[in-house]
Amino acid sequence: MKIRRVLSIIGLQFIGLIFCALSEGVVNVQCPGDIDGDAQWTGAEVQPPNTQCIHLAAGDGFVTMADGHLQYTFGFSEVTGVLPEDVMSTGMLAAEFPGPTIKVKEGSNVYLTLTNVGMIRRPDLFDPHSVHFHGFPNAAPIFDGEPMASLAINMGSSLTYYYQAPEPGTYMYHCHVEATEHMQMGMLANLWVTPLQDGTTVGGCTAQQYVFNDGDGSTCYDLDFPIQLSGFDSIFHDLHIAVQPLPFAMMKDNYPMINGRGYPDTINPNPLSAPAENGGIQSQLMSSLITATAGQKILLRVSSLGTVDFYTLSVLGIPMRVVGRDARILRSSSGQNLSYITNSVTLGGGESYDIILDTAGIAPGTYFLYAKDLNNLSNNTEDFGGMMTEIVIL
Repeated sequence: MKIRRVLSIIGLQFIGLIFCALSEGVVNVQCPGDIDGDAQWTGAEVQPPNTQCIHLAAGDGFVTMADGHLQYTFGFSEVTGVLPEDVMSTGMLAAEFPGPTIKVKEGSNVYLTLTNVGMIRRPDLFDPHSVHFHGFPNAAPIFDGEPMASLAINMGSSLTYYYQAPEPGTYMYHCHVEATEHMQMGMLANLWVTPLQDGTTVGGCTAQQYVFNDGDGSTCYDLDFPIQLSGFDSIFHDLHIAVQPLPFAMMKDNYPMINGRGYPDTINPNPLSAPAENGGIQSQLMSSLITATAGQKILLRVSSLGTVDFYTLSVLGIPMRVVGRDARILRSSSGQNLSYITNSVTLGGGESYDIILDTAGIAPGTYFLYAKDLNNLSNNTEDFGGMMTEIVIL
């Protein structure tokens, strides 16, 4: 507590100074055709063909667990469309959990700018950040985000990553600087690449949406939903805002979550209320409620960025067909379809599955998607929560 009081006093004295200093940070966005630096094309600005620009901020903030416990976090926030002079102030205390979902099309040129807006509630920290597209073939090693082989971004600075989205599938991204700490603190998000086959009718797929370029319509789906698994160790987070030594070796997640929420918050279709500590900025935007009409095919883009545990996920009453794993279609070298039906999948950190739920013949009602490990069905000491959501068939 002594350390915390001292740092609190120092923090209050320096927050204003840091805010002023960071507000003057230089934000440089590289986005072809964009003139005013907001990473968008408006007015006379011309968007080059097949080009997408994204601008993220990296900073800190707070989220609320399903039992009401407040957690200090690091995270990414969306600042695409924000003018450079407003990015620092917009990104402060705006960390989202999970971060903004990135969806790009195969073959597109993607320019992603990351601006480090600093840790406004931990003024003693000067951590750099990065964006690492996990399992993603990079255009060049310098854009990998792994700090020993590429670049990290210091406070008040920006870097634009370039990607050429090469292969469709479900990926994920996270900060790779001091990865154990920054990922546990919440710098995680969903990412997927859609195939060139989209928009065409293959194998009678009227929805014209596919997981992969399958050539036969076998990965056709009507609706897709991200399901990102992760967990928080509340002691780790509480000690972090208290500026105490962090026991990495003792890390034990007691808040298992889907898309940054525990049940029943997972089925709230709206963003959760903003913690007062965030100054009115909402930080948990992504619902996990799945709703479909009987007969539709639901694609679950399941990924895990847990830093501690493996998770086993199941759906009661609806067959789970696995069509892809780790952003690769399940096919043999000779093209044989190796997709399979199962009642559960198990994921370690950094793994992903593409799972199609065919609701043809499924009676309307509410079904559950949940972790089969009982310890992951709680919000710390509160039972009947954690890693669970509902699938509503109309």
